[in-house]
Amino acid sequence: MPFDKARAEKWFPVDQYIGGVEHAILHLLYARFFTKVIADLGMTEAVEPFTNWLAQGMVLKNGAKMSKSKGNVVDPGDILEKYGADTARLFILFASPPEKDLEWSVAGVEGAARFLNRVWRLINDNISELRQSEPENKEKVKVAPLSKEGKALYRQLHLTIKRVTEDISERLNLNTAISAIMELTNEIYHYQNNVDENEVNLKLIDETIRNLILLLAPFAPHMAEELWSLLGNNNYVYREKWPEYDEKALKKDTVTIVVQINGRVRDKIQVDAEIAEEELREKVLKSPKVKNYTEEQDIKKIIVIPGKLVNLVVN
Repeated sequence: MPFDKARAEKWFPVDQYIGGVEHAILHLLYARFFTKVIADLGMTEAVEPFTNWLAQGMVLKNGAKMSKSKGNVVDPGDILEKYGADTARLFILFASPPEKDLEWSVAGVEGAARFLNRVWRLINDNISELRQSEPENKEKVKVAPLSKEGKALYRQLHLTIKRVTEDISERLNLNTAISAIMELTNEIYHYQNNVDENEVNLKLIDETIRNLILLLAPFAPHMAEELWSLLGNNNYVYREKWPEYDEKALKKDTVTIVVQINGRVRDKIQVDAEIAEEELREKVLKSPKVKNYTEEQDIKKIIVIPGKLVNLVVN
């Protein structure tokens, strides 16, 4: 026997199968066949070889599968020399969901390079402030003293940690995980550009940027290691604990309520996230835009979808 029961029990069932779509059907057929045989021999309790299965798409160029025989391949050496391995890796993961075909795009590669350069500039522009304190044993940022802009950035940080964590571990949506990291980068720039220099919360910037690097590390490992080192860390970024998000930080202080009249959007109002339904109705009815459409009209019904929408039915 090639292996005994102890070894079979150790490996079966496999947590995740990932294979090219052109091979996955036969691979699955063969794997299931052998697993059934092993199960019939009493060597494993597993009756299926894989717990999760993902058939990844193919890389296309000009609408056709890349093939040396067709001559429509891209020389990876050229990409690595001009942009680096991290850019190539990031583009491939970002350009398409893993189960879909990927159309190779030079413009997409350049876009990935611009994003990584943007992250690099962000860290370098703040390097002196970030290296002022020791990276170990830093006290976590507290929400209470933060400004409106600071709370928005803090919420975006924890929302990003949640999205990236779930996209990687549960959904395998690596493209949307990268998209979330891009949104967080934009939010950091937005915070710095819209807050007075003397009011910038350096502790918040420090915590956000360090977590940004940790989240980026699986997608751009070489650059992440370099940036982690530049921040004064003596350990490797891949040895760091994965970030955890705070559920409380995900809650909004305010929400935008869409106001409809007979199904047509007539106004949008900003209200407290915990506003009572009766108070929300009163605010909507006091809105000048709503008054303009409802005066001399009978309000037959008010439909409230908490945190999202209020629809007035009038005639």
